[in-house]
Amino acid sequence: MKITNPVIKTDMPDIDIIRENGYFYMVSTTMFFMPGGPILRSKDLKNWEIVSYIFDKIADNDIYELKNGKNAYGSGQWATSLVKHNGMFYAAFASNDMKKTYIYFTDDIEKSFWDRTELDGVYHDMSFLFWQGHSYFVYGNGDIHIIELEDDLKSIKAGGLNKLLLSTPKDGIMLRCEGCRAYVKDGFIYLCFIEWPKEGEGNSRRREICYRSTSLEGPFERKVIFDDDMGYRNCGIAQGVLIDAGDKWLSMLFQDHGAVGRIPYLLPMSWQDGWPVIGVDGKAPCEFEIEVAEAKTAPLVISDSFNHSENKLPLQFQWNHNPIDAAWSFTERPGYLRLKNNQVCDGLLTARNTLTERTVTPKSVYTIEGDFSNLKDGDYAGLAAFMGEYGQIGVTKDDGQLYLFMTSKSEGEKRVAVSDVPSFDASRVFLRIVFDFAGDDKAYFYYSADGESFVSIGDALNMQYTLDLFVGYRIGIFSYATKELDGMVDFRNLVFS
Repeated sequence: MKITNPVIKTDMPDIDIIRENGYFYMVSTTMFFMPGGPILRSKDLKNWEIVSYIFDKIADNDIYELKNGKNAYGSGQWATSLVKHNGMFYAAFASNDMKKTYIYFTDDIEKSFWDRTELDGVYHDMSFLFWQGHSYFVYGNGDIHIIELEDDLKSIKAGGLNKLLLSTPKDGIMLRCEGCRAYVKDGFIYLCFIEWPKEGEGNSRRREICYRSTSLEGPFERKVIFDDDMGYRNCGIAQGVLIDAGDKWLSMLFQDHGAVGRIPYLLPMSWQDGWPVIGVDGKAPCEFEIEVAEAKTAPLVISDSFNHSENKLPLQFQWNHNPIDAAWSFTERPGYLRLKNNQVCDGLLTARNTLTERTVTPKSVYTIEGDFSNLKDGDYAGLAAFMGEYGQIGVTKDDGQLYLFMTSKSEGEKRVAVSDVPSFDASRVFLRIVFDFAGDDKAYFYYSADGESFVSIGDALNMQYTLDLFVGYRIGIFSYATKELDGMVDFRNLVFS
């Protein structure tokens, strides 16, 4: 089977992978999107599908309900460590906004919404480590710590090991080692990290570092085990996993790939002199072969008619923060997604019930049909290129009149009202956003009265991956009120191409 890199062309960062019952299972970061902590499944490491989510919500509070100026942007769930231990599956991550670390557990990895236990404090970018009959977290940024867990992995062991394990270099380093993934092989402990040298130091890009030792007392040896960008903007491919595939080893690392987000690469790997060696002659191959039968899966990004008999989201979709469950429905108007405006806000990033789906590089086109005839004054509804520097296209109502609009936050909340558009039927408006990641990361906005002839509206959005949200651009389907409640919109036939 041929592997072509990047192997996954959508935002899927901070991966961890285990192998169980003939499948590989992956966890990735979705931060403030709900439900969260997606579990993906693959037989061949090339084709992946989402099979479950670790949690439906992290908390019911102002942070996750976008109230009183609070939010979980740039936070929530990230860098989750995934293991199987004593017949149970465990997933652990730290949540900076909650100042807690969560350990989720289940006996069925394909079942959504696991049980959990909570630890006070943030065990940053931790990895489970099992060594000589004991269980640990290895965690930290630059100064790497270790703390012992009870064997059921649900709490810190009283009186157990708790110390600074090692300190990684500071000189010439912009981002010290973090993103730990821990392994045990042939009597060695291997700790893999990302590190980012300062400008002018080395290749000045993210790179993969490995420390190894035969003892938790050290000493730890250090080695740069991968440093390449596959020709993309000096963005290093780093942070991820070493994969024991039974008869071979591979590695999956991710790359900051502009506005689409952080995308994974599958790389050949071998062991030489007791060290993991990633890539081919130190490089990420564009293509290579592995002796595995290809096994197709459901796609990670889909079109959807919204014609569902129950109010259950397809696994490819997530809400921005916690949804208001009473304010959305597939069943109130069969064949449509109904969004009802049950909370006043001041714009897209404070709005509840924005439904999102990932974009795919190099190009993603999303088209939707909407019935906007039930909007109230001050309502906005439509499609968004969802990120910190967002763009929107849709319909708004002002003083009893409906208008098409386009908004670009990158232009300082510039709003283009299409006053010269001939009168349109608000019960049937088609909207489209074209995401072009192949060149300069731009998004383009269109509307149509018939679904066939589309007209450009506003300027192209200069998409930028920014750390305020810390996710790749997504399509967002939104409706929100800025003045009064009880307006609503009905959408159908989201088409991805």
